[in-house]
Amino acid sequence: MMDRVRAVALGNSPADILLKNGRVVDVLTETIYEADVAIAEGMIAGVGSYDKAEKIIDLQGAYVAPGLINAHCHVESSMAVPEHYCAEELRWGVTTLITDPHEIANVAGATGIHYMLEAGGQMPLNYYVNLPSCVPATRFEHSGCVMDARNMIKLVNEPGVLGMGEMMNVPGVIYNSAEVQKKLDLFQSLGRVIDGHAPCVRGKELAAYVASGIDTDHESISWDEAKEKLRNGLAVLVREGSASRNLTAILRGVIDEGIDVSSLAFCTDDKHLADIRHEGTIRHCVQMAIALGMEPVRALRLATINAARIYGLRRMGAVAPGWEADLVVFDNLQSLIPQAVFHKGVDALKACEKITPVTPNASLQGSVKPAEFDVTTFSLSHFADDREYPVITMLPGEIFTEKSTIMGKDIAAALASGDVYLIAVLERHHGTGNVGLGLLRGYGLKDGAVATTVAHDSHNLIVIGTSPEAMNAAAKELVRVQGGYTLVKGTEVVDTLPLNICGLMSSAPAEELIGSLDEIAAKAHAQGVLDGIDPFISLSFMALPVIPKLRITDMGMFDTEKFEFIK
Repeated sequence: MMDRVRAVALGNSPADILLKNGRVVDVLTETIYEADVAIAEGMIAGVGSYDKAEKIIDLQGAYVAPGLINAHCHVESSMAVPEHYCAEELRWGVTTLITDPHEIANVAGATGIHYMLEAGGQMPLNYYVNLPSCVPATRFEHSGCVMDARNMIKLVNEPGVLGMGEMMNVPGVIYNSAEVQKKLDLFQSLGRVIDGHAPCVRGKELAAYVASGIDTDHESISWDEAKEKLRNGLAVLVREGSASRNLTAILRGVIDEGIDVSSLAFCTDDKHLADIRHEGTIRHCVQMAIALGMEPVRALRLATINAARIYGLRRMGAVAPGWEADLVVFDNLQSLIPQAVFHKGVDALKACEKITPVTPNASLQGSVKPAEFDVTTFSLSHFADDREYPVITMLPGEIFTEKSTIMGKDIAAALASGDVYLIAVLERHHGTGNVGLGLLRGYGLKDGAVATTVAHDSHNLIVIGTSPEAMNAAAKELVRVQGGYTLVKGTEVVDTLPLNICGLMSSAPAEELIGSLDEIAAKAHAQGVLDGIDPFISLSFMALPVIPKLRITDMGMFDTEKFEFIK
């Protein structure tokens, strides 16, 4: 194979494909220059002046850039199966994904991970998996499965496995959890990358966390936090998803201070399929960076070679001889609309059309199995008049929350006025009967309930409502359809979007799923959910006990700063 690549590079043999008369976006030198790109055997053979090829494509001055890299994402958060998700990423020029399937692992363990590897691995892009490190995320919730170091050893050499997924158990790292150390030792011994997850971790705690072998972090919400993490040696993945939008705050600081960008890359973490269809993922990050004043080639560097180097992906992420022929053609560097996308020299968009989605194992369906419940499960009688209760306060455009309080005697009136809402998490994997019941502010719903089985990271059934009756109706509906999203007004179901795979993903075609997502979200906003709050994604993070400041799990209200339940 290399003999032929060298022959093409020398101009002695015709290329498979020749991209003629293009402008090469060179992220290695941050320049743009006119050249042809000769492709052979799935590789870039040469960049310069070439004439011979089996197929010649005249770019007429269009820009040839490396395929974009999404440095950290959760495919399941799109609610689409991997095949449909990957097709949308490719549509916008992403040719490499680094995904952490901890959503499905929390429901179905290794079976779920194998499904994601098989389904994503058949797509015409580089589909890498970082093995989930925290299943469950903490000991303060109940998930469908538990994955310890022994389980991870069995998966670490599976094709497509790159490294270890985000280590959310920060206290376990800092304070020497034996099980956490086994996981760190495993991946360090193999020389694999270890993703971090350290929201608001600063100072000496951050130093201890990074010193333990953590390589990346995607949880910075301010430039000050991101800069400290960069100074501590972390690669900072700048996140712009559906619920967490941190790019503007971080890149303004980078641009204003003229910081070196070598340790920065782009990621989405969690993004709805509808949002991806409308604006893309990493392409949207590049566009935002340019709008903030970053030079286009530098912005594309964050989207390509930087991510490849952070994750040790050799000869990927640039337009150069001997590098993988993952390329995206843009007609300009403002709108960044892909004209063509190549993976290993193949037209990736056409290749997508020939893919048949993998049929999921039967065990990945029918996974919503809570213990019996009724309207009394959500009753106000659980709150005593003479006690003060914590209230989760949502923040528009963020998954972080603030804390507030209310006296028990004031809850009924606050519910009636829309000042607070009831929120509950029902354990749904093993029928344990665990129910966490609490209070929340800042959602905006009127006269009804919203429920979902997408509830990070253990994915129990989470429901918010203005009354116990509405919440009971919403929870019953999700048991009936075996997971998904539902919206209730009064006690009547307004709309339901079933997610038939583990209560997380739908096997419906992308167009159908996007239409359903847009429709149910619009109905929720029409019923009062506030602007800046995604009715379902924002709600799903209220159960994640590793993000400040206050959360709720199936075991109760949880203070993430003190890392303890509120009694």
